[in-house]
Amino acid sequence: MANRPLVKTLLAFSIVYFVWGSTFLAIRVGVHAMPPLIFAALRFTAAGVLLYGWTRMRGERAPSGREWASVLLLALLIFVIDYGLLFWAETQVDSGIAAVMMATIPVFMAIADVALLRTRHFTVGLGAALLVGLAGVAILTLRSAALGAAAINGTGAAALVVAAMCWAVASVLTRRLPLPESKMVSSGAQMLVGGVLLGIASAAFGEFPRFHPAAVSSGAWISLVYLIVAGSIIGFTAYLWLIHHESPTHVGTYAYVNPVVAVIIGHWFGGEALGLRTLVGTALILASVVAIITTRAGQRASKSASHQVKK
Repeated sequence: MANRPLVKTLLAFSIVYFVWGSTFLAIRVGVHAMPPLIFAALRFTAAGVLLYGWTRMRGERAPSGREWASVLLLALLIFVIDYGLLFWAETQVDSGIAAVMMATIPVFMAIADVALLRTRHFTVGLGAALLVGLAGVAILTLRSAALGAAAINGTGAAALVVAAMCWAVASVLTRRLPLPESKMVSSGAQMLVGGVLLGIASAAFGEFPRFHPAAVSSGAWISLVYLIVAGSIIGFTAYLWLIHHESPTHVGTYAYVNPVVAVIIGHWFGGEALGLRTLVGTALILASVVAIITTRAGQRASKSASHQVKK
């Protein structure tokens, strides 16, 4: 009995680290077999129906009118723009690189904290961490960097940067907007609305005439089921459990573990190149993320200690 919490904790971290890290390769498999926005729409509509439906069956409160308005805005930013661009970008760049580029989300969140929310002070250390992260992006994307392998596709890289920025903006708005108290209700509703909006976007971009279900490979359908069940349902449930049982600093480590897992899985199972440019760019971006997350945690701990002394 004494070991059960430790076993659950290790299992939850393993799921968040490795399942979420592996979803990038699953996305790549799917978007090379069917149009990317349709693939994303299928994933999130199904996951949203399952997750939101389960919360309603449990008797949890449905979002109010104002909360549905917030859900709609966040679904647009997170699922249509962020995930829509990610799924499309993986038709242009390797899955491991996509994961590394998306790891810049904490960089943009730190900028938003300083410039928009003003909940964080700009320091020399933070500035250095931001520059290191941006240097990593430059190494991956600039053709002039003499590191052997070719730079990644510029359009795909730009899409990933915009996607990361949108996620950061959505994270800032999440702290301000009225949302359901239950994170599972909120997330299920956002997935459902996001999936529907992605379906509309796929129609607007003319993907449906190019979608022939009978011609889609079995590997792509397996990837879709994996993304729905393992990535969205199991992975998110493990993440929520960790949020309620572990410190935010420990849970936040997924931000720099997932890209490493994605790069390794993409290389070993997806045949993706792993050259010096990828290694150096990845190392710089992850070093920036580690510095930003640990600095933020330190500031929170300092504020907490000061508050306790004042009391």
